[in-house]
Amino acid sequence: MSARPGAGGDSEGGEPPEGPSLDGPEDAPSEDEGGTDEEPARPLPEAVRARVVEYGSDVLGGIRPGELPPLLRRVARFEPRRRARLAGPQIAAQLESDDVFRSMVAERVEQVWPELAEGLRSGVVPPAADPVAVAACAYLLRPPGWTEIVENVRRELERQTSVKKVGETAAALEATRRQLDETRHDHQAEVERLRSQLREQRAEIAQLRRKVHSERQRAKEAAERASLALSRTADRESEAATQVGALELENRRLRSRLAEAEAQVEGVRRAVRAGRSADEARLRVLLDVLVEASHGLRRELALPASLTVPADLVAENEQQRRVSLGGLPDDDPGLLEHLLRVPRVHLLVDGYNVTKTGYDRLPLADQRTRLMSSLEGLASRTKAEITCVFDGADVDTPPVMAPTRRVRLLFSAPGETADELIVRLVHAEPPGRPIAVVTSDREIVTAVRRVGARAVPSTIFLARVEAHG
Repeated sequence: MSARPGAGGDSEGGEPPEGPSLDGPEDAPSEDEGGTDEEPARPLPEAVRARVVEYGSDVLGGIRPGELPPLLRRVARFEPRRRARLAGPQIAAQLESDDVFRSMVAERVEQVWPELAEGLRSGVVPPAADPVAVAACAYLLRPPGWTEIVENVRRELERQTSVKKVGETAAALEATRRQLDETRHDHQAEVERLRSQLREQRAEIAQLRRKVHSERQRAKEAAERASLALSRTADRESEAATQVGALELENRRLRSRLAEAEAQVEGVRRAVRAGRSADEARLRVLLDVLVEASHGLRRELALPASLTVPADLVAENEQQRRVSLGGLPDDDPGLLEHLLRVPRVHLLVDGYNVTKTGYDRLPLADQRTRLMSSLEGLASRTKAEITCVFDGADVDTPPVMAPTRRVRLLFSAPGETADELIVRLVHAEPPGRPIAVVTSDREIVTAVRRVGARAVPSTIFLARVEAHG
């Protein structure tokens, strides 16, 4: 059976330790071993009822179909634990009302634990036995005084529960006392801190009062100084008014002298303008002669009209645009070969976009290794500059690239995606350099085409690499 009725097992292992006595009275009336008419005064304790149901569910699977109680035939094919869980009330009711079924379970208990059964019938219960198992076996075997055995087990379980509750209550009371002591200590510390703070604030208030008194004295002295300054200012204003009158008189005299000087200067200017007109006429004639001579010399030597004109500058800027990488559609299998034949082409690869298109079932580290191996072979065959960009969000420490590798490996920094890093690399190239970006991401394709770079679908790239791998 699945549950052991005694905590110490069978009684063959020596003298069991002493424990709570669950025996009935020694002078219990003697009755037949097949059972009694006694009935418990109260329902079975929950632990005893669960153990009885467990014993019944164990025996239920070994009964022949024809002997099964009708109510339990549906659950007889289940495993014992499932029977006890799904049909526990039905098994308990059948054991209570069906003496035949209970006797089957009792026979099984007696076969498994004959010593315990014999002890119950003789009124002797092993002290080390599990009280719940003893009560369950007594309920099934129903020896003389079995109801008192069950009642003793009930009292023992209630006593254990009470002891446990008392222990928990004592522990809670002790915890409450400790918390109260801590609260008192914290309160005392807080009171001391507030008292210290109050003393500091009182000292600060006294210091502030002294400062206020000092500031009042300073304000009084400042008011006296201001009054003295006002009287001195009035005296200076009267002196300044006298000096202003004298200055105005001197100003009028200087203005008359200035008017005379301006009249003299105007006469001198008229004389200078007359002499300058004659000089300018002579210079104009000389300049015309030099211009005619230069025109004749240019016609004789067949020189161009100008070395550089604005239109030439515009044409030079137009030539600095990116080299066109058009000519083939995006789905052409030879697109990648065509782009790699362009001189000085820079091939940028969106790493995870390519690997998740071709072999997304591999772990990310294996995806990176496989793609870098393919790019190394492509770089060695074409001698093109290749840069592979991965998102650095899933990599704690990006691997260090060996100096002998031909492919540049970059991981995006924290706060930056691989898409943003690719667009930044395209913008970093000079205007005249051809650039091809391997990706199927529509946002990256739109961004790089806007600045003149050519986008290559990941499927075209994988077909080319796998074909020559």
